[in-house]
Amino acid sequence: MATRFLSWSRILAVLAKEFIQMRRDRITFAMMLGVPLIQLVLFGYAINTDPRALPAAIVALSQDRYSRAVVSALETSGYYRFVKTVGSAVEGDGLIESGAVAFVVTIPGDFAARVGRGDRPQILVEADASDPAAASAAVGVLDRIASQALARELGTEAEASRQKDASLQILVHRLYNPENITQFNIVPGLLGVILQLTLVMMTAMALTREIERGTMENLLAMPASPLEIMIGKVTPYVGVGAVQVVVILLAARWLFSVPFVGSFGLLLAAILVFIVALVLLGYTISTLARTQLQAMQLTFFFFLPSILLSGFMFPFRGMPVWAQGIGEILPLTHFLRVIRAVMLKGADAGAIAGEIGALALFVVVFAGLALSRFRRTLD
Repeated sequence: MATRFLSWSRILAVLAKEFIQMRRDRITFAMMLGVPLIQLVLFGYAINTDPRALPAAIVALSQDRYSRAVVSALETSGYYRFVKTVGSAVEGDGLIESGAVAFVVTIPGDFAARVGRGDRPQILVEADASDPAAASAAVGVLDRIASQALARELGTEAEASRQKDASLQILVHRLYNPENITQFNIVPGLLGVILQLTLVMMTAMALTREIERGTMENLLAMPASPLEIMIGKVTPYVGVGAVQVVVILLAARWLFSVPFVGSFGLLLAAILVFIVALVLLGYTISTLARTQLQAMQLTFFFFLPSILLSGFMFPFRGMPVWAQGIGEILPLTHFLRVIRAVMLKGADAGAIAGEIGALALFVVVFAGLALSRFRRTLD
């Protein structure tokens, strides 16, 4: 009876068949090995919740030794990296609006005179608080580092430690999100994440569905060029993306009270370019995969580094240089900068032209790859 219902030879035969199938399905086998390795590398090396060396600009209206001591101490702390010295607050505001710097430190012209008179000198620090996680740590240590630097320069460190409130006053202006509301940063980013997950996956199954259903021959028999087929395949998903955009933007405004201070038309133009890039990426994946399961696997293989390295979950500037380099070749990274800049900062077209240009480049590259791969499919 045991041999009738349980045969080790039959079990081994099925087992051998499954191993052979796994060997043939190279994409699935690569996913089993690649995803754990990617997770280990990204979470172990790339993710950093305490960002350091954040780019900052200095508006140094005073060039005295006290000002230099404070600036040097801030940079030595590891939290600030002064990349530019500007001569006016207007220029500093432009840098922080474009995202070139995270902080603008302004030292007034009478700083040394007030120190000499024994008055309480002031330093103004403007912080880009559109990403609260990136700015909070650096702002938290600002007062202590600057006060200690000034006390050392005066030679009164021991006295300053007893009366530290009387040494220096730091005025912090948290721009774009003064109350540090996390939803103001997360909800706009969710628009890009949701669009990428749904549109890439649905479009990636466009051709693989035809292959599995056996209708690919009918598609290839049509008197249509690869470009015409691609446009016909991806256009419906652009419409799906448009519906998702309306739903998410309405929810962001009415459920989470996310401010919208920029140009609505500019935002829609950027979203359209991003959606077209996503559907073309999904179409490219569909030319690589042979089944819908493979298409889904490749989509998640692309989605994982995107959500971790784009700046959505973790501060982008807190990652090492090599991780930031990978993040720069992901469409989601540039879209997050655009939508946060327009919605929270009110950025104009000039401030985000580089990011929109990067998204347009993705459109061209993905379209070229998709057409190239589809021609091979035709053969």
